[in-house]
Amino acid sequence: MNFVNLKHSEAMNPTIEKFGYPATLIKEFEHWLVLCRPAQVTLGSLVLAAKSGATAYSSLPREAFVEQADAIAAIEAALTSFVAYERINYLMLMMVDPNVHFHVIPRFSAARTWNGIQFPDAGWPGPPKLDAAAKLDEARLEALTREISSNFR
Repeated sequence: MNFVNLKHSEAMNPTIEKFGYPATLIKEFEHWLVLCRPAQVTLGSLVLAAKSGATAYSSLPREAFVEQADAIAAIEAALTSFVAYERINYLMLMMVDPNVHFHVIPRFSAARTWNGIQFPDAGWPGPPKLDAAAKLDEARLEALTREISSNFR
């Protein structure tokens, strides 16, 4: 997998910034960023965001599609280690935040506990309930970002 050195000085698109970049940055690829989602729908919820300013998936360069396979493999391996999910959902919504991105929601039938907080999957076994997300304070979000990052290889 081709991970790139973090480039915090680069300007990022508004969607990436809305999801807390650079504080929520977990892993950077050439065309993609993996971010810890500030509102945790389930424990380990992430955002896979294209670094380009594209607002249409089809506008991404061909290389981004190839690299997306590496990003997804890294995400799934890390979340398997971190939260032992049973299923995983990739949601491309792009209604409020128009730049290309996916919400990555690990799914599980039984609640997971992290740092003394219980994270149920309120929608299991149906669609995830985005409005039931736990909003973490800055310190917990930073700790969760670090811990999930440590599961990436």
